[in-house]
Amino acid sequence: MKNHIYIVVATVALFSMLTVSCSDEFVDRDPVYSIDSENYFNSKTDYENALIAAYDPLQSSYVNVILGEIASDNTLAGGESQTDVIGFQQIDDMIHTPVNSNLRDVWNWMFAGVSRANYILEFQNKTDFEGKSQIIAEARFLRAYYHFELVKWFGAIPLKGDARFKIGDEKVIPRSPVTEVYASIEADLIYAAANLNATASQTGRATKGAALALLGKAYLYQNKFSDAATTLEALIGMNKYSLVADYNSIFEAEGENGSESVFEIQYTDVEGAGFGCLQCSEGNVAVGFNGPRNYSGTLFTSGFSFNVPTAKIANAFEVGDKRKEVAILDIEDWALKTGATYDEGYEHTGYYNRKYIPRKRSTSAAGDLNLTNPNNYRAIRYADVLLMAAEAFNRRTEGADDAKARGYLNEVRRRAFGDNNHDITASGAALTDFIWAERRVELVGEGHRFFDLVRTGKAAQEIPGFTANKNELFPIPIEEIQFAAGNWQQNPNYNN
Repeated sequence: MKNHIYIVVATVALFSMLTVSCSDEFVDRDPVYSIDSENYFNSKTDYENALIAAYDPLQSSYVNVILGEIASDNTLAGGESQTDVIGFQQIDDMIHTPVNSNLRDVWNWMFAGVSRANYILEFQNKTDFEGKSQIIAEARFLRAYYHFELVKWFGAIPLKGDARFKIGDEKVIPRSPVTEVYASIEADLIYAAANLNATASQTGRATKGAALALLGKAYLYQNKFSDAATTLEALIGMNKYSLVADYNSIFEAEGENGSESVFEIQYTDVEGAGFGCLQCSEGNVAVGFNGPRNYSGTLFTSGFSFNVPTAKIANAFEVGDKRKEVAILDIEDWALKTGATYDEGYEHTGYYNRKYIPRKRSTSAAGDLNLTNPNNYRAIRYADVLLMAAEAFNRRTEGADDAKARGYLNEVRRRAFGDNNHDITASGAALTDFIWAERRVELVGEGHRFFDLVRTGKAAQEIPGFTANKNELFPIPIEEIQFAAGNWQQNPNYNN
């Protein structure tokens, strides 16, 4: 059992009532609370247990990671057939509509996180106790994290400040412009960075470094390159994080929460779930979804053959890049070398997302072994920070520093190749292209590719079926549009 945060997720739609559950690995006991609204937050323990609930929906972000790859040019939906998880198939083909249960999951689960964080913040002044600023800072980091996911996926979203959404709000509260959403994210993360400790009191909690990294990323997504450069440089200057020598070790169990981990979502296989409630799983559901179908052999176990890498991404790695065999499993070559067997799924490419496919583990693991994988999601890695900093210094309008940008870029490349012979010497726009290409191969399989293509204006030329001025955003779920009764307009060029 992992000795850190893991949490049970209860689905909460945007305007649903909040429930809280928690684990004995986050606190010293295992209570289950039914919160009676304002008759709560009377003690430090109340705030701490509410904070557990705010961390809860992070585990449900596994679907964000899968779809961040499937929507891009990195992978195909895969699965058993063209009707297996139809929402995945539609997004892969860029024919998705507001009627898509998987997009509804992203909306609902991320807003569940917002609602839980807001519940704490609504009553942040009710009771004073030592250490409250840390709890408030963590709540604000989490709200920013969920808001960032929502604004990436859906653009303008409703905001209600430090207050819970209530039934009926959808009919009167507008969708706030993207600029206002980002302003809220920035304010939360600036506060969090100023009040969080550099070292977490427990593995899996937000830290100062995590807040700075997410703030830098939020600036980068808005093309605020000077702000991004300053923020990310402050994080690098903490001298707390470093690239691990062995890229492969990052994605194995022993590599979890290592020196390269800036923020990591914790999973376990202690409590299982089934297809009737995927969000109830304590494990990383994406891992089982990514695995080879009916696999028998060494090291790995079976999955459902979704999210299969394309030949295009497999061929994107340069000769000598050690990351390729870590990121991409060539199943045919693997079977030839090891004697492993497997069944081909729909859209079989011969490749699997090796970073996040199931490994063999304890026979005591609970639940459906395909759905309760304990692999943590490395949400923000230091390599990502270095590449974001490289881009920020390269692209800022005033005071561009290509020498510093190359330094950060080449730090990542030297780990990848094991030498200095592959250092990049370019400047200006050519250097920008090298940085973007490096992000692709360094972070493949980790859910970032689609959003990198959108923010850099490359999506239409790289993603088959992508329609400009439409597919940059995903549609608001039809249920939310209907609940809003005309108050919210659908995203451009999607029919309700």
